Amino acid sequence: MTADETLFSTPEMANAFSADAHVSAILEFEAALARAEAAAGVIPLEAATAVSAACRVELYDVPALTRAIPAAGAITIPLVKALTAQVAPEGRGYVHWGATSQDAIDTALMLQARSGLALLIDRLLAVADACATLSERHRHTSMPGRTLLQQALPITFGLKAARWLALVTRQVWELRRLQRNGLALQFGGAVGTLASLGDAGIRVTELLADELELSVPELPWHTERDRLSAIAAGVGIVAASMAKIASDVALLTQTEIGEVSEAVEEGKGGSSTLPHKRNPVDVTFARASAQLALGSVSLLLTGMAHEHERAAGAWQAEWTALPQLFRTTDFAVERVRSAVVGLNVYSERMHANLELTDGLLMAESLSMALAARIGRQDAYRIVQLACERAREQQTSLLTTALAEEAITTRLTADEISGALDPASYLGSTDAFIDRALAGYRELRAPVEMAW
Repeated sequence: MTADETLFSTPEMANAFSADAHVSAILEFEAALARAEAAAGVIPLEAATAVSAACRVELYDVPALTRAIPAAGAITIPLVKALTAQVAPEGRGYVHWGATSQDAIDTALMLQARSGLALLIDRLLAVADACATLSERHRHTSMPGRTLLQQALPITFGLKAARWLALVTRQVWELRRLQRNGLALQFGGAVGTLASLGDAGIRVTELLADELELSVPELPWHTERDRLSAIAAGVGIVAASMAKIASDVALLTQTEIGEVSEAVEEGKGGSSTLPHKRNPVDVTFARASAQLALGSVSLLLTGMAHEHERAAGAWQAEWTALPQLFRTTDFAVERVRSAVVGLNVYSERMHANLELTDGLLMAESLSMALAARIGRQDAYRIVQLACERAREQQTSLLTTALAEEAITTRLTADEISGALDPASYLGSTDAFIDRALAGYRELRAPVEMAW
C-alpha cells in the first residue's frame, strides 16, 4: 500500500480494500461458485467441497499475486492457477468452472463495497450524533448567517449544526439504500452468455447470488457500469457533503471570525515556524481527502463507456479508483467526525460579530416591519436609504432609523428597536431544528423499524 493510501484512509477502510481483502473476496466468490454449481448438479459435490476448502487467503502469497497482475492482465489468472494447485485432486478440474476473470473481480469489489458501505454508515452515524448534540446545545446561540461570505441575517449555531445533521442523515439513508438494492452479483462467463453452463446458467446465478447475499441482476453487466457508478456517486456525494461541513468549520475558525475552533490536543494544528498558530487540521484534511475522492468519482463516471463485451482500460482503472474512493471518503468522514466532536463554540464571539454592522444585519427585519404599514417596495427603499445614511454617518441603524421621519411616522421607537433585535428575527429556526432532530431519531431507530 502506498503512502497516500495510508495517509488518506482509516485503518478499517484500508483493511477492507487491501490486497488481502480483495483476494479473500475473490476466493469467497470461487468457493460460493463451486457450492452453487454443485447444488445445481453442474459439478460433483466432493469437487465443490475440495474447492471451498482451498479458498482461504492465508494459503496464498498475496504480494506475489499482486506483482503478477501487470504481466497476467488480471489477478484472477495467477490466483486461479494457485488455487487449482491447492485444491485436492477430486476438485482440481472444477476450479473457476464457467466463470471469467471479470465475474470474480467485479463480484469481489461488490463484496468489498458492502463492507465499505457498512463502515461509512457507522462513521456517518457518529458524525450525526455529534451534530445532533451541537444542534440542541446551541439551539439559541445566535450568530450571523452569511451569504456570499458576507453577513446577511441572524441565525443560530444550532440551526447551522441542524443543517449539517440533516445532510448527514440523508447520506446514511442513501447508503442504506445502496446496501439493500445496489449490490449485485456479476456472473456471465466470457461474453455474458454463460454458454459453458448450458441450460443451468440461470439456476447457478440464482444460487450463487444467494450464497453471497447479493442481488440477482436481470443479466450480466460486464460493460454496463451503472451499478458500480451509482455506488461511486453515492459515496462521492458523502465525500462532497463532508467537504461542505469542513468548509463551514474552516471559515468559522478564521482569525477575523473566530466563532469556533477545533479541539486543542498535544501536537495538533501547530506551525513549524509560527508559535501562535492553531491550524484547523481536521477540516483541512477532510477537504483534501474529499477532493481526492471526487477525482475517483470522475474517473469512474467518465469511464463508463466500456467497449463491447469487455473493456480495454476503463475496467482495469476501476480496480484502483473504487478502493481509493472508499478510502479517501472514509478518511474525510472521520476527520469531520473528529472536528465536530471536539468543536469549541465561542458564543460570545458570535454575539460580538452580530454587532459588527451596527444593526445593518437587521435591515430586512426593519423593512418587513415597515412594509406591513406601507407595502414592501416603499419600505425597502426607505430602509435602504437609512442604511446608506448609517454608513455615511458611521452611526447605528437604530440611531439613523429613529431620526428618519419616514420610519418614525409609521413605527414606534419600541417597534423599531424590536425589529432590530437579532433574537426577534429567527423565523422557523426552532421548527427546522426540531425537524432535523426528528429525522436523526428516526435514523437512529432500529434499522428494521426505520426501513
